[in-house]
Amino acid sequence: MSRRSGNDVKVLVVDVGGSHVKCVATDHMSPVRFASGPLLTPDQMVQKILKLTQDWHFDAVSIGYPGVVRGGSIAREPHNLGSGWVGFDFPAAFGRPVKAINDAAMQALGGYVGGRMLFLGLGTGLGSALIVDGVVAALELGHLPHAAGGTYEDHLGEQGRKRVGNRKWRKRVKDVVADFRRAFLPDYILLGGGNVARMKRLPPHSRRGDNADAFLGGFRLWQPQSANAAGAAGSGWTLADEEEPATT
Repeated sequence: MSRRSGNDVKVLVVDVGGSHVKCVATDHMSPVRFASGPLLTPDQMVQKILKLTQDWHFDAVSIGYPGVVRGGSIAREPHNLGSGWVGFDFPAAFGRPVKAINDAAMQALGGYVGGRMLFLGLGTGLGSALIVDGVVAALELGHLPHAAGGTYEDHLGEQGRKRVGNRKWRKRVKDVVADFRRAFLPDYILLGGGNVARMKRLPPHSRRGDNADAFLGGFRLWQPQSANAAGAAGSGWTLADEEEPATT
């Protein structure tokens, strides 16, 4: 795993989830974690992180956030955490430069090896992202309505798996992967998230993600493309989900 940029920037990577917050850093690759939950505010999170990492040295911070990020800032409050995330000044709180990105997009970036890749995160919900030649775009495919009723997240998320059982859930995953492949025309599909381990056989044209992908994606945010992904040209990553809408 490549951990530093050409400028030797030491990075703290924060993966924010609905049940836990996990952190690693350039010189501390064994994750530390603490419980999150519906009452966790961003200020509480930062204070806990700074306490856990008080002996660590890092120059910059990457945050994978379970929600919408625009212009490098959190644009919507999370579903499974406390309030106050929109407008929170993370650089001031950490005392260092901060890059925020959707958590699925960060995990996708960690597993990217070039070309056109669709990421689907099989976890509590359904995370999704698309990377095309180094341009990273977070998606919200899990919230799309499903032909059988509900949303794709209802069918492929953890509650859907528990409701129908692993065998039928695996069949649903394969069907959805085939549908999204026809729609997005990726070179390959990366399946990540905790429940990918329940897939005995992967669908065609797909790869199994790794739990460490989210952390690697956080490091890559501060690294040039050419140092990380085969076939990715250019000197930096373009985060399409962070661009401000154009004004007319």
